[in-house]
Amino acid sequence: MKSPIDIHAFDPEMCSVDLRLRILSQVPFFAGLPAQDIAAINRLFQEQGFQPEQSIYCAGDPAERLYVVAAGRVKLLRHTLSGKNVLLDILTPGEFFGSLTALGDEEYPDTAQAQTSTCGLGIGSADFRTVLETYPAVSLKVLDIVAGRLKAAHEQVRQLSAFSVEKRIAYALLRLADKLGQPGEMGLLIQAPLGRESLAELTGTTTETASRVISQFQKDGLIRTGRQWVAIANRQQLEAVIGDD
Repeated sequence: MKSPIDIHAFDPEMCSVDLRLRILSQVPFFAGLPAQDIAAINRLFQEQGFQPEQSIYCAGDPAERLYVVAAGRVKLLRHTLSGKNVLLDILTPGEFFGSLTALGDEEYPDTAQAQTSTCGLGIGSADFRTVLETYPAVSLKVLDIVAGRLKAAHEQVRQLSAFSVEKRIAYALLRLADKLGQPGEMGLLIQAPLGRESLAELTGTTTETASRVISQFQKDGLIRTGRQWVAIANRQQLEAVIGDD
């Protein structure tokens, strides 16, 4: 069966100026700034293209650049002491990743990898500091957003330690559906390549265990799956999995 996921192919190094301006205006740091300010900030960002599975940076590398996804999708991974990869998130256009010393990180805490052909917009520490000095409102938003991300990271760690595998996978599927889902014949289709290995990484379990849970969810009519795709068929029942004791 042909995958129902709609993944557009494009040259990752050909982001138009209009696209860059539109994407930067969606970044939480810069939301609400006038168009002329977005245009000035755009000139400080450098465009970079990445092919699928290409690493953008690795955990432990010096935190030298903050990136914005302009087109495509990016995976954030964290390596555990046991040598496993934990998939932290799948980022879509308008989301930022990476870090800078100005944000309190000397090293990248995670690994970023292009999931599809990706156009990223990057900015270095000196230029980002210029932005913060020029636009004080951005500085306040940065503090709030970084604090919010830290809280979300703590919540994810709590879930990995306290939730059953079934709850973790149900939660991950619902979160991805809210972020990437599009209604279709299959249900709420998660518009990103998503295999059982990725779900295992996202929920801190083995591929075998993820496969068992996914097969049971499918048997119970909660989801539909194919090669590298998942659709939510019964959201209410999937939410009930999280609520069950």
